[in-house]
Amino acid sequence: MKRTTAFTSIIVSLFLIAGTAANAMAQELIVSAAASLTDAFNDIEPAFEAAHPNVDVIMNFASSGALYRQIEQGAPADVYASANPKWMNKAVTKGFVNQADTAIFARNSLVLATPADNPAHIKTLADLTGQAVKSIGIGTPETVPAGQYAKGALTSKDLYATLTPKMIFGESVRQILDYLSRDEIDCGFVYRTDAVKAGKNVTIIEEVPLEKPVTYPIAVLSQSDKQAMATAFVHFVRSDAGADLLEGRGFKRP
Repeated sequence: MKRTTAFTSIIVSLFLIAGTAANAMAQELIVSAAASLTDAFNDIEPAFEAAHPNVDVIMNFASSGALYRQIEQGAPADVYASANPKWMNKAVTKGFVNQADTAIFARNSLVLATPADNPAHIKTLADLTGQAVKSIGIGTPETVPAGQYAKGALTSKDLYATLTPKMIFGESVRQILDYLSRDEIDCGFVYRTDAVKAGKNVTIIEEVPLEKPVTYPIAVLSQSDKQAMATAFVHFVRSDAGADLLEGRGFKRP
């Protein structure tokens, strides 16, 4: 009986050692993705890892501009997924990404949203100039694509300069969503996918008309030493399986 127990312990130990060795051999793949992709890419991560057991995907979420600056400063990353072409184009210009490797993998839309009870009784964009509206959440246009889209839409209607004194700037679109969910601002500009995620905590007032659609490009970074695996991840995101997971979070196919 003691011999059997000892033998069993040895077998268990061997399995643990083998498992530890397998984990140690797993390749870490760092994916820097726009904050608005958080839920969708958190769905994609385990699905990709299941198809590639030797890979451990590390997700890095922030605003597209912040991620670009991390890359520019030498932070490790293998894949870059931006919430608009602007930052991807910068990455191409600076040689961090090859133009031929970039691809649009999803679309989204920008909406004007309020806390659930809509305390300022907003019905349209034009209402934002009224005295009842004292705080408007918007991503910092210089670094947050949602903020850039919102600024462009408001500028086209000659509203941006007028509304600037009321604006509360956020470091990411998710931060604006948090403000809305906690009823800390009268309204804000977020992606439809984010507003849907917030559920009953947020009310969508209207979709904001844009000159150009909200598109998400993705690419393997030239600096990556895991080109094959990074390419496989990009292919998975663009596959039907990846598109289905993105659609499950409210994104549209490109």
